[in-house]
Amino acid sequence: MKVSEILQVKGNILYTINPDQPLVEAANTMAEKDIGSLVVMEYGDLVGMLTFREVLKALHANQGSVGGGTVRKHMEDHPITVTPDTEVNEVRRIMLEKHARYLPVMNAKTLLGVISFYDVARAVLEAQSFENRMLKAYIRDWPAEEEEKSES
Repeated sequence: MKVSEILQVKGNILYTINPDQPLVEAANTMAEKDIGSLVVMEYGDLVGMLTFREVLKALHANQGSVGGGTVRKHMEDHPITVTPDTEVNEVRRIMLEKHARYLPVMNAKTLLGVISFYDVARAVLEAQSFENRMLKAYIRDWPAEEEEKSES
């Protein structure tokens, strides 16, 4: 399974923010949309990633307040990215090794979407469930009885 297949199932909704917007605005957007990340775009280019992890770090640093900083001050400015052709097992390895819960999907310089740890887990579970159903159907329809009759 490839990243492109996960994106097809996930849909096209993508939330972005400008790096010069206040962090409090980003946090409000994340809360209102019930999302864990925002892609930071500037002049049409991916320049960073803001996740709830960075927002929590800002809250901690400011004793419970987001503070007056901008997204640029708090974002991850070198996010790990994947391509539509990246295999899901490679995505799982990257997410686990780098502790990344969200990965932007890029085709050259074009942002196609973001996949989350949840998206990957759901896709793997659905693929395993489908494979399990196919194996059970195959076993149920096993031609063993017909072969035994013809050998007698």
